[in-house]
Amino acid sequence: MKTFMKDEFALLLGILTLVFFKTGGDSLLADGTALSTYIPVSLALLGVVTWAIFSVVRHSDALAIKLGDPYGTLILTLSVISLEVVMISSVMLTGEPNPVMARDTMFAVVMLIINGLVGFTLLLGGWRYHTQHFNLDGVKSYLVVIIPLALLCLVLPNFTEGGTIGSMSKAMSWMLIIISILLYGVFLVVQTKSHSHFFVDADHEDHEEHHGILRSNAYHTVLLIGYLLVVILLAKTLAMPINYSVATLGAPQALGGFIVACLILSPEAVGGFKAALNNQLQRAMNLYFGSVLATIALTVPAVLIIGSVIDQEVHLGLSPADMVLLITSLMVCKVSFSSGRTNALHGATHIVLFIVYLFLMFEHA
Repeated sequence: MKTFMKDEFALLLGILTLVFFKTGGDSLLADGTALSTYIPVSLALLGVVTWAIFSVVRHSDALAIKLGDPYGTLILTLSVISLEVVMISSVMLTGEPNPVMARDTMFAVVMLIINGLVGFTLLLGGWRYHTQHFNLDGVKSYLVVIIPLALLCLVLPNFTEGGTIGSMSKAMSWMLIIISILLYGVFLVVQTKSHSHFFVDADHEDHEEHHGILRSNAYHTVLLIGYLLVVILLAKTLAMPINYSVATLGAPQALGGFIVACLILSPEAVGGFKAALNNQLQRAMNLYFGSVLATIALTVPAVLIIGSVIDQEVHLGLSPADMVLLITSLMVCKVSFSSGRTNALHGATHIVLFIVYLFLMFEHA
């Protein structure tokens, strides 16, 4: 019992935090609260949620070791993306209606991963090993689904006749929901059944890292679900300081989506960097591109359905500048991962695009 309490103290702290905020603690984050109270409470809440997210990843990694790839990275990806969907939904349901919140968060995830995380990973790996190798068939499988879904969900809505600019008619919304789910379902069959060897690099066998004692599948599954529930139930409370901070600072609305993306993807960033430095590039790419694909394929249906239920308009279409950046990023990805080998130059190019994304975010403000 003592060992359990020591290893899973984050769960106990998360439950206590949840009880505190659900029994009146939310009032400490209400508008008009003194900053001397608001800031420490917000930071404490952020710390608890972040710790719980890393605990989700810890138990996902344990299951990954026991089940092996590609199931390992798939479990981690789906766990992280489920958190993202919940946090976006919580922000949508908190405060004033924000029709572009889901779009900004999805775009932030795409830019943060395929330019930021991929760029720094390739740069670090290229600096240490000069040239790194990956399974070309695996990355192609990701990109062949990511490219059309990204363009259909984030670009096409600007050119349809239904709804306002950036939004869609109900018929098109349901079309995107159905094709996103179906295409992702086909991809999962390919990844886990018919072509699972595409997602393992035979020349550089990936060994999962897990810092802790490996226990039964049931043990790690129950605790994984427990931590997920803590984050899910605290997500709406965390949305309050995010919305308040963005509004108070007069920052662009896209900053809220970027903050959510950074929080959710922080464990994957750590895992990806470690994999690159251990010359396990395929594992890093499985994490990164799997998250991009799941973000688009699962978040779009979720937010469109929620928007329909609560009668809140959802704008998915990007601004003209962001559309250019998205298309450029996808083209660079296609070139960077066309030969099965990468080097530091590829990483530097992706980082430049990430810097442009950050600049454009505040340029639009």
